[in-house]
Amino acid sequence: MKIKLCDVNDAALEKLPGKTDDKSGIGAHYVDAYLKPMNVKLEDGTLVKVKRRGLKITLAAGTKKGEGLMRRMKVSSNPIQMLDAALQEAAQAAGVELAIENGAIFLTA
Repeated sequence: MKIKLCDVNDAALEKLPGKTDDKSGIGAHYVDAYLKPMNVKLEDGTLVKVKRRGLKITLAAGTKKGEGLMRRMKVSSNPIQMLDAALQEAAQAAGVELAIENGAIFLTA
């Protein structure tokens, strides 16, 4: 079942390193702004929560939970690519799929 979580937060791009005084090395301000709208309650009552703690991204969709890491050396120093890889890793660990299509983020359970 494919469900729309939220629209992609385009305003998060304004929080990329270089545009702010972010010195985290992973674009922490960008990541937090990107993830915030992904915390929703679905129509069936399932809570979807995504949060960052340090380098770790945690995705919880109901009882399914997975974690991914922001890997600067292995993936890229670009926060956009690091976050995408970490979200895919967390989704895979949770047994769900995340997809970005037409400016929206979809969850497939």
